[in-house]
Amino acid sequence: MIEYFNEDCMVGMARYPDKHFDLAICDPPYFVEYAKETFPGAAVSTTGVQRRRFKSAHWEVPNQKYFEELLRVSKNQIVWGINYYPIKNLGSGRIVWDKQNDSSSFSKCEIAYCSLHKSVQMFRYLWNGMLQGDMKNKELRIHPTQKPVALYKWILSSYAKPGDLILDTHVGSASSLLACHLFGFNAVGFELDEDYYRTSKERLDRAMNQLGLFGDGEETA
Repeated sequence: MIEYFNEDCMVGMARYPDKHFDLAICDPPYFVEYAKETFPGAAVSTTGVQRRRFKSAHWEVPNQKYFEELLRVSKNQIVWGINYYPIKNLGSGRIVWDKQNDSSSFSKCEIAYCSLHKSVQMFRYLWNGMLQGDMKNKELRIHPTQKPVALYKWILSSYAKPGDLILDTHVGSASSLLACHLFGFNAVGFELDEDYYRTSKERLDRAMNQLGLFGDGEETA
């Protein structure tokens, strides 16, 4: 079962007892300067492709209290963008997502904290504008920091155990919840922004309905 709430995650997490979730997989906002009405970035790519401009009415970068609450309600955590947060008392485990976008002006990779090991693990998957690692099942971009479903499927395959309850505090595009549904994990997710919640909920509902009809829950652009 997937429970998805249009709610501040700090309010939502307060309802749950200590270590209620087996694994939190989160992608919180980062970069304080992104807390504006329109998500920044070049309107046109280096190859001349018009980029979609996203609205960001709620772009609240989490503080130490968020991380303390996250560690309270979850047994293990994977948190993207960890290199941007001056957070205390986290271990050395890291996951690096190589986007295979060497020609892009954007970040070539993203880094997550992982509480489940002390090493650095790598996932490689093309994610560069119109180019994606699975062009046959190309994903529609609906969020400025959207991550591919394939990334979350890899995370669940690598770090989650059957029966685990998953938490995502910043759902965004719902890629995480879609992967949970595809793999049969129960999950709870929160998204504060009403527009992103509505759009991602539509994406999730559409994919879940497709899964029931055709056995394939991934949407194409």
